[in-house]
Amino acid sequence: MFNHLSHPSQFTFDTDEQHFKQQVVMSSYQQPILVDFWADWCAPCQMLTPVLEHLVEEHKGQWLLAKVEVDDNMRLAGHYKLRGFPTVLLFDQGEVTARFSGAKPAHAIRDFLAQHLHLV
Repeated sequence: MFNHLSHPSQFTFDTDEQHFKQQVVMSSYQQPILVDFWADWCAPCQMLTPVLEHLVEEHKGQWLLAKVEVDDNMRLAGHYKLRGFPTVLLFDQGEVTARFSGAKPAHAIRDFLAQHLHLV
């Protein structure tokens, strides 16, 4: 089971529908938050998790990683019109500013972050 983070980190946290507005939307005014919508049964989700966890550590808090388990938070997934998993949304200043779907290699996610957050 993938219920808990593979590598707990000060930059990564689990969230749910009840806490999403405060932990993600409002907190994104302080720093960008990448939200990973995942499911236990999703093999690409399991491939993406360690890549995201490695990258959030590599960037040392320039952005945070929130994890949302979709089976327990279907209304939240529906609200953001998610059609497949994993889907990753980037929140900055309270808004979704970018997204991608599917498992991606680290270099592709680095490019995504550089493009949308101007990180090196």
